[in-house]
Amino acid sequence: MKTRQIGQTGLRVTEVAFGCASIGNLYRAVSDADVEAVLERAWDAGIRYFDTAPHYGRGLSEQRLKPFLATRPEAKVSTKVGRVLSPAAHPIPEADSYVNPAQNDVRYDYSGDGIEESLEQSCDRLGRCGIDIVYVHDIGAYTHGEAGNKPHMEALLGSGYERLVRLKEQGRIKAFGLGVNECEVCLDVMKQAGPIDVILLAGRLTLLDRSAEAELVPACQAAGTSLVLGGIFNSGILATGPVEGATYDYGPAPKEVLDRVRDLQDQAAGYGLPLATAALHFAIRHPSAASVLLGTAKPSSLTRNLDALSHPLPADAADMLR
Repeated sequence: MKTRQIGQTGLRVTEVAFGCASIGNLYRAVSDADVEAVLERAWDAGIRYFDTAPHYGRGLSEQRLKPFLATRPEAKVSTKVGRVLSPAAHPIPEADSYVNPAQNDVRYDYSGDGIEESLEQSCDRLGRCGIDIVYVHDIGAYTHGEAGNKPHMEALLGSGYERLVRLKEQGRIKAFGLGVNECEVCLDVMKQAGPIDVILLAGRLTLLDRSAEAELVPACQAAGTSLVLGGIFNSGILATGPVEGATYDYGPAPKEVLDRVRDLQDQAAGYGLPLATAALHFAIRHPSAASVLLGTAKPSSLTRNLDALSHPLPADAADMLR
């Protein structure tokens, strides 16, 4: 599998990454055997970049990655900071759409100390001394609201960003950036804090939602900042099509989105392509994308998406994906 460079760091990752939210029991419980099977399938396909986070099952995703990574030191790993975990005061059957999560409470902390504590916890759960890429997770109004995000941004700008710079200088991380669902906070951090190596952007540079192309993509190109693309199906609708119950941005798709997706599906069909195949090729072919995340707990789903990426495109289909 091809590799691409992250920013100006020299760190290279495979152009397809495995997103580990699902192995943290996102929406449904997944057995350890199923986790092992899907991770093995990813490895056999040539994927060498794995993305996780403390948020994914309150640490469960990272814990499940540990034995897999133990015999694969060449794997590149990213995790996230901004949430600090601690043993739960009460039993937690479900948290933030994760079923049977690890029994941890969580607090947001984007300060330098909070970021370093989060990183140390992740290293312990993953069984690694350092992490290849660290993303500041879910900072911004999309997650916290305008008022709620203000103290978090102050913490990041006050000490968090400089701590990340120091951790990179010390060699404990090789690259850092943001892992978010919105463009505005990326622009704000790049302007107010300083350069970042990479942004994991979910749902804002897809066949359906190309809003990142207005300002963020040019800003990243000018700064030498890479993009890792997540949420390339916009939480489902680009995989299912405009069917009843289709989801967009983690909720029911509104009529205008259904209409737009119906048009995209018709365009893709005109080239002999399923909509999901067109969505996958749009993401991996985007000139700003260093890697594209595929997240699933099912080897069959991963295989289907990888097969779609290997599907040869008609020459004129490039017009739709440009």
